[in-house]
Amino acid sequence: MEEKITAIIVAAGNSTRFGQGKNKNLFSINNKPIISYSIEVFNEHEKVNDIILVIKEEEKSSFEEIVKTINLKKTLKYVYGGKTRKESVYNALKETDADIVLIHDGARPKIKKEYIDNSLIEMKNYKGTTVAVKSKDTIKICDDNGVVIETTNRANTYLVQTPQCFDRKLLKELHEKYENDESITDDCMILEKLGYKIKIIPGDYTNIKVTTFDDLKICEA
Repeated sequence: MEEKITAIIVAAGNSTRFGQGKNKNLFSINNKPIISYSIEVFNEHEKVNDIILVIKEEEKSSFEEIVKTINLKKTLKYVYGGKTRKESVYNALKETDADIVLIHDGARPKIKKEYIDNSLIEMKNYKGTTVAVKSKDTIKICDDNGVVIETTNRANTYLVQTPQCFDRKLLKELHEKYENDESITDDCMILEKLGYKIKIIPGDYTNIKVTTFDDLKICEA
């Protein structure tokens, strides 16, 4: 029996750093809404069974208008996000019975099919994976006063991207276990807390997350 795979696209953020008073996922790159790029890749992937789009309730009609322009081959369900990204992901996990979930930032329009392919291959040996790229720069760890306390080995330092891929049942259980842990900033960290190994999937430096308005120009280029 084939495993059921759900793609969770997170697009419920406040876009504060974007600074345009509007959800960045609703802006366009080359005349196509940012969120459309991610939906289309998962919609076309032969192993993805369904899609969950995590949004703000007040923005649902805007996303519905965009989704109408896509020739959907899979079921797409809307789920409302929470106050944090972690809460938004958990809301989506409660709405699927999939064996595996792929979690992706809607604001990363340069997602490639190969990221999904390679993530699913590695899930045969791991409980979690993440797309990432090697850091081009040396990264230093500082204390709260901005004083360096450690320098990382650049050869072993990666910048994490998405999609991230997980055993859905395990991830949901750990979200419940660490519900009040505000130190967790991505889903991999939840598994790492209990010693699970996360496999790195080679990404691409073009797979940037649109964070500021200037990032739109970079993506267009």
